[in-house]
Amino acid sequence: MENQENQLNIELSEEIAEGIYSNLAIISHSSSEFVVDFIRIMPGTPKANVKSRIILTPEHAKRLLYALQENISKYEKQYGKIKVDENGFAPQVPMAFGGGEA
Repeated sequence: MENQENQLNIELSEEIAEGIYSNLAIISHSSSEFVVDFIRIMPGTPKANVKSRIILTPEHAKRLLYALQENISKYEKQYGKIKVDENGFAPQVPMAFGGGEA
């Protein structure tokens, strides 16, 4: 017999299930939290808005790192190495955060 107390029922609304496309993530941190801003940059537009902000404890940020490493490893075993150019970790556009619209 399964122990019902150890199960977590996670619900996913239709709106959240659609997802939000992001092609840039900016990560900042303090002593108590990590903030991940997901941004969509469109070619030819000088402005990009933060589409989603996720705030994590340092422990959850590290768990996310491990989960991403594990999933990338599984992905690359199935589909091949993910290629990232030398500047893959740095945005190719000048960036400045504006107030009020993030």
